[in-house]
Amino acid sequence: MRTKNKTYYFIITAMLSAVAGILMSLEFPIPLMPPFYKVDFSDVPSVIATFLLGPVSGICVEVIKILIKLITVGTTTMFVGEFANLLGTLLFVLPLWIVFKKMGQTRKAAVISLGINLPIRIAFSCVLNACITLPLYASAMGLSLDEVVRTVGAVNPLIRNLPLFLILATIPFNLIKLLLNYIVGYLLYDRLKEVGVVKGWRERYDS
Repeated sequence: MRTKNKTYYFIITAMLSAVAGILMSLEFPIPLMPPFYKVDFSDVPSVIATFLLGPVSGICVEVIKILIKLITVGTTTMFVGEFANLLGTLLFVLPLWIVFKKMGQTRKAAVISLGINLPIRIAFSCVLNACITLPLYASAMGLSLDEVVRTVGAVNPLIRNLPLFLILATIPFNLIKLLLNYIVGYLLYDRLKEVGVVKGWRERYDS
């Protein structure tokens, strides 16, 4: 029975990882946002995996989806975007799971954990852009940080320096993307739980 449960666990994780990899490739831009800021729904399978199967499954989905995109599509950000996604994986999955488990793994716990995770990830994105992503772009392009900010922010004339880039681009973009992913992820998780997908696994996993 234990072997069967583990097999089922790996199958569900692999399926969600494959879906996440496909969704990560189906990205679309947002008006007035830098060209590398594109919305996709690849966090949806990660949310489902974390709530249904636990943090290890959620982390695996996040890591595997990046590998799938690199293999099938390649990188359009000189690997900076993929590196940023990888850094944010633990900050995404672990706080989400800690709050969800502490509050009893109920529907209310899922909503609250997503609500708490939202500002954490937005704050992390600001730090990541200011300290890692944009400096890496600057280094790769042979430009100064201010020049990179003006270049990538050219779609919005109000973006003239790093603080304005974070306020006018990083924060609104992540708010839109994360809200879309979290709402869809929660609705699908709630539906899958209702129809009994991985029924009984949660209890066996925690015991």
